[in-house]
Amino acid sequence: MTPAINELEQAGVPFSLHEYERGESLHDFGVEAADKLGFAPDQVFKTLIVTADGRHAVAIVPVSGKLALKAVGKALGAKRVDMCDPVEAERITGYVRGGISPFGQKKRLSTVLDEMATLFETIYVSGGKRGLDIGVATSDLVHVLNATVADIAA
Repeated sequence: MTPAINELEQAGVPFSLHEYERGESLHDFGVEAADKLGFAPDQVFKTLIVTADGRHAVAIVPVSGKLALKAVGKALGAKRVDMCDPVEAERITGYVRGGISPFGQKKRLSTVLDEMATLFETIYVSGGKRGLDIGVATSDLVHVLNATVADIAA
């Protein structure tokens, strides 16, 4: 069990688990997950930690795209947004890079989900460790995380 799975179980949210064999690369974790699990890259989402006006926040975007920092700043009402240092992101969330889940983080952060997620009933996000994804209804993700939905992908 991971903290992400525990949070979803406590919330009473249905989800599915999808494990896959990780490769050696420490890059493109989400693309690898989509490929190995046979899911469309638009339906698999990566969890990114940003610093917005000095506050940490979560941005969730499809692995097929990139994060638009200005757009996530607008969604968060922040003037300056930068990607969080990976070591700091691990410390803040309690997860390792490539396994950062939007669920079960050490502290609830403001969360913005890219609007592409609304095209799917179910999306896939990290389950809290490398090689594990969780399938969850988009509406449940928004509800559990109190996420804002906005156009934040480039």
